[in-house]
Amino acid sequence: MASDGTGALLEVRDLVKHFPLTQGVVFRRQVGAVQAVDGVSFDLRRGETLGLVGESGCGKSTVAKLLTHLERPTSGTVRYKGEDITRARGRALKAVRRNIQMVFQDPYTSLNPRMTVGDIVGEPFDIHPEVAPKGSRRARVRELLDVVGLNPEYINRYPHQFSGGQRQRIGIARGLALRPEIIVADEPVSALDVSVQAQVVNLMERLQNEFDLAYLFIAHDLSVVRHICDRVGVMYLGKIVELGTDEEIYEHPTHPYTQALLSAVPVPDPAARERRERIVLEGDVPSPAHPPSGCRFRTRCWKAQQRCAVEEPLLAVPEPLADTAPDDPAHHPSACHFAEEREESPAE
Repeated sequence: MASDGTGALLEVRDLVKHFPLTQGVVFRRQVGAVQAVDGVSFDLRRGETLGLVGESGCGKSTVAKLLTHLERPTSGTVRYKGEDITRARGRALKAVRRNIQMVFQDPYTSLNPRMTVGDIVGEPFDIHPEVAPKGSRRARVRELLDVVGLNPEYINRYPHQFSGGQRQRIGIARGLALRPEIIVADEPVSALDVSVQAQVVNLMERLQNEFDLAYLFIAHDLSVVRHICDRVGVMYLGKIVELGTDEEIYEHPTHPYTQALLSAVPVPDPAARERRERIVLEGDVPSPAHPPSGCRFRTRCWKAQQRCAVEEPLLAVPEPLADTAPDDPAHHPSACHFAEEREESPAE
């Protein structure tokens, strides 16, 4: 696991992305909006891995697309090394994209089946020729394949000739081609077998130390996130509801939603499994087009009170925990009016 490093490479403040809902064929008018991301803020430091976890549809992948400028934000700011890149275009956007690369979720559809591995990994050099002169590109591609654990002799093969794990390694090699400082990894191991997942995660850790990379690591698997991430942000319905170090989130969660997620993680120790009570959430996830008022989690929360319906909780250290020491694991931001650690009781 990488060290925190010094300074924030990426500063995200109040990031919002609403997708309009329209009606009509000839005269189209907006009748609402899907609030995919609604006020997300975090920092990403040099050499750090920040994990984003949450249910499907909570906005994790949309955050990834906003940071890599695959989508334009509705509002909010993204600063890279102190410079606002939210509305960057032209040459400024080209420079930003060189330093913020992405590894996609599906290793089967993210690679062009008509291109060889050499063309796929070397394509970034066509856009940024200053990184690798034309005469040295093939040697650079072979070097990248070797770095990610693939035989450089595979340079003329096509994606269909590789396994899922090998394809994801090709995607990582493509992401490393321009020597970026930040890699946004959108569920890079979710489509792979467990044994292959471990290989790819170990590869990413090695490359992080070797190239001093910062990762935004998006995943569903909480065990993978704990293994690789320094800090973890938990998302629910477009918002981050809890943010802290891996120890704070996994050992001392204070938000009810985080506690429910962790209670569903399989435990290999039978004794520990007997001591743990599973939290089963009632109801379905609300529609992001019509989120609940106040706290968005209140419709499924066992702690919900009238205050939760009228007052939206801020992502901050909760009042009951404000007097605890800053090094107390429970002293971390949580968007809940009644945030507190939950005492485990034996399961029935």
